[in-house]
Amino acid sequence: MIVDLAIASRSPLVGGASFGASGAYERIEGTASGTLDPAHKANRGIALLSMAPRNAAGLVEYKSDFVLLAPVDPALGNGRLLYEVNNRGRIMMIHNLCAGIQGNRWEKPADLGNALPLRLGFSMLWTGWDPGAPKATGLGLDVPIIPNLTRRIREEFVSGTRLGRHETFKLAYPAASSEATVTVRRTQSGERTQVACAFVDRRSIRLLPEGTVPTVGSIYEIHYDATDPRPNGIGFAATRDIVAHLRQHPIGGRQLTHALAFGISQAGRYLRDHIAQGFNADENGGRVFDGVLSHVAGIGRVFHNIPFAQPFRTRTRHEDHDFPEVAFPFSAASTDDPLTGASGALLPGHATDPKLIETNTSTEYWQKGASLLHTDPMGTRDLALPAHARAYLIAGTQHGGKAGMPRDCGPCVAPRNWHDPMPAVRALLVALDAWVTTGREPPPSRVPTIADGTLVRTAAVAFPPVPGLTPPAAANDVVPLPDWTKPQPQPQHYGALVPQVGADGNELAGIRLPDIAAPRGLFAGWNLYKEPYPAGELADRDGTFLAYPDATLAALYPTPGAYATAVRGVVRTLVADGLLLADDAAAYEAATASHP
Repeated sequence: MIVDLAIASRSPLVGGASFGASGAYERIEGTASGTLDPAHKANRGIALLSMAPRNAAGLVEYKSDFVLLAPVDPALGNGRLLYEVNNRGRIMMIHNLCAGIQGNRWEKPADLGNALPLRLGFSMLWTGWDPGAPKATGLGLDVPIIPNLTRRIREEFVSGTRLGRHETFKLAYPAASSEATVTVRRTQSGERTQVACAFVDRRSIRLLPEGTVPTVGSIYEIHYDATDPRPNGIGFAATRDIVAHLRQHPIGGRQLTHALAFGISQAGRYLRDHIAQGFNADENGGRVFDGVLSHVAGIGRVFHNIPFAQPFRTRTRHEDHDFPEVAFPFSAASTDDPLTGASGALLPGHATDPKLIETNTSTEYWQKGASLLHTDPMGTRDLALPAHARAYLIAGTQHGGKAGMPRDCGPCVAPRNWHDPMPAVRALLVALDAWVTTGREPPPSRVPTIADGTLVRTAAVAFPPVPGLTPPAAANDVVPLPDWTKPQPQPQHYGALVPQVGADGNELAGIRLPDIAAPRGLFAGWNLYKEPYPAGELADRDGTFLAYPDATLAALYPTPGAYATAVRGVVRTLVADGLLLADDAAAYEAATASHP
């Protein structure tokens, strides 16, 4: 429960600019202080909580930073809360959904891009949930350390990909001894070779001899004795408790009628885990979020509410492959797991279940097992999702897609995918809001299916003979993980599938935005690494774009204005189907002026 909500600052947002009918907003920053009773049934699932230091009342204390954007005049807002789960301390919604600038602070109205949530009148909230998030983000979470608890654990590092080039390896936990082993392998399934190493300090390891730097793209695996973990799962309780508190005690005085949650990538996986672990019920049994939109999470969760957690990790074919992320149940629908004997559903039919929208790009089918959201675990039949769940593939887009994506090859063999999925996500956020507040149902799910042949095994994808296109050998697998500290190859895999493509090389099913339905090139959610990375391996989460040659474009659009006419038809259909907002429709049509 929250025992104190201390406001540190209040200031006009971007100089007091007005956001349409919602008027001006203010930025409110502060700290929420909470306590948890480890014996309370709502908290018993928090790993290590019973071992954490307690106050005189026998409760575990925590503090979470928060940032709230609220209408200066509450009467001009819509009376609803939109909570975004931060991603490693970063606010993502403004940069991605709104096409604004990157970062957690904004100085002028243009920094907020289209400012869609503000124009809709939402109060917007961010809180700390990850004790390891950088303090500089202003979205930290302070939870107690459990001193002297030690376990032999495993970490992995790849230089030159997600975190840039490594000179030393920064460990997630202090080392309890000076003994560690480091191995290197070129690929996930490659042979491990032990390499010499030494501790720089309790949290850092370097390679020997001195001056040796990690090979770009190779996987370095470290086993060491870690100590002083934290009960990271308190982050779930902090989210739960702060939102529940504000629903009862709003800042500004206007009672909140509904609360929605939004998360991208790690944050989307966090929301799936929040639901799966029962944290959408507050300590009094009330519903926390009425609606949830998870974007590019696939079937993933977070390596968070586990002893010696490492929530920054994300499992792909080449990186972090053998860390906890995928766990049954995968789907909102009820299924049986033949590999573990378990049964269940992400949405088990409780009164506290939120309305759930899950959007994914092509990448999540190739890297994150997204097909298992809507098939049985072995990939043999399609599932009917429950009435309060929707799933959408945004065809031909890649993980992390947004406006202004790079178009060069980067670390990959082919030019990268610049297709922006956010117009569809914006429309579905509006649809989720209407679903929660008025009961108006969102568009039916749009995903590839086994029944119509648009969801297939990797080897069955009918890639056309396009110059420059080298199909991947395989997609990332989905397997049980009995022990992340000593992972072993598993004899059985779940049946993850990928979208089928048409003769033009683009995916046949899902939400087909104009760049796919009226294409000028081939968009894929995967790409392959080139040297100095492990050549031919499935790239982390990059996609591919290959422009059609002039002859192909001339055949597709043989007369002046044919391309504009095709785009206009696609746009109008998407708007009518509730999958595109009017502003984005106008932008698509205007963009056709740059093409013959």
